Amino acid sequence: MKKAADLIRTQPGITTNAGILQHITAENSHVIVSLTKQRAYLMTGDQIGIDSPISSGKRGHTTPSGSFTVLEKDKDHHSSLYGDYKDSTGRTVRSGISAHIDSAPSGTHFVGASMKWFMRLTGEGVGMHVGILPGYPASHGCIRMPEPGAAQFYSHVKVGTPVRVEP
Repeated sequence: MKKAADLIRTQPGITTNAGILQHITAENSHVIVSLTKQRAYLMTGDQIGIDSPISSGKRGHTTPSGSFTVLEKDKDHHSSLYGDYKDSTGRTVRSGISAHIDSAPSGTHFVGASMKWFMRLTGEGVGMHVGILPGYPASHGCIRMPEPGAAQFYSHVKVGTPVRVEP
């Protein structure tokens, strides 16, 4: 029987093309996300400036495909649905919870999971942000990225930037 670590595959890291990246602006950029390849591309025209690994939504919480625009940017966003229950001293009492499903233990409060460099794509909360990349779809629908990639995407897009999520 394989161990969990054997099932996690390492994805190729972030690649950037400095020559193209220096010409990408918030006005001429667009994003393509490939759910099949588990990659996100920051582009200008048909040229790739940044190619980053991602982890998209898992079964039951799939990432929607289609055409979107960046609706909101928040460099220090926190989830309103997923996170931890903490006590008054800040100690985590229950972690990895859904505020819609898991009831709060007595004396605790909800603290939303950090979603640094958040770029919202849907009104339901799906977006691109920093997160764990195990090498396969594992999120609740969002598009997780390594921090350097998320920060670079964030700095090159604006509210209204087109994003195409391909199956």
